[in-house]
Amino acid sequence: MAAKYFTVTWDQLHRDARALAWRLLERGPFTGVVAITRGGLIPAAVIARELECRVVETISIVTYDEEERGAPKVVKTPVAAGDGKGWLVIDDLVDTGTTLRVVRALLPGAHVATVYAKPAGKPLVDTFITEVSQETWILFPWDTEPQFIAPIARL
Repeated sequence: MAAKYFTVTWDQLHRDARALAWRLLERGPFTGVVAITRGGLIPAAVIARELECRVVETISIVTYDEEERGAPKVVKTPVAAGDGKGWLVIDDLVDTGTTLRVVRALLPGAHVATVYAKPAGKPLVDTFITEVSQETWILFPWDTEPQFIAPIARL
């Protein structure tokens, strides 16, 4: 099956991150937020603001090189999160679950939330907003720029 592309604008990402914050409000309060870099940085900032959480950490796990997947490599772990108990982990998307398996092993007590989820990775997420098909490639605003696109009928 051919890949499908779904473009997310800055406005849409902000709305979806705020919707995720609404869902997470009843799960808190949280000790802090751990953003999975780089994709989780922007949603984590929005969510931390909405939940009035001032402690923000990062974890960096590299699994993609452009559109190619590779073995996960932990580049940075969060300093203050311990085993994750009481912490909220945020990422933009769970795809196959490769990244979240590593995160779950490092922070087993954390609540994991993503803005978008694909079927293969969805079981690894505690809270998410929008499910997309496995073959959908989400184009995030930090990876795109506005330009003309041909009508679907011409594809």
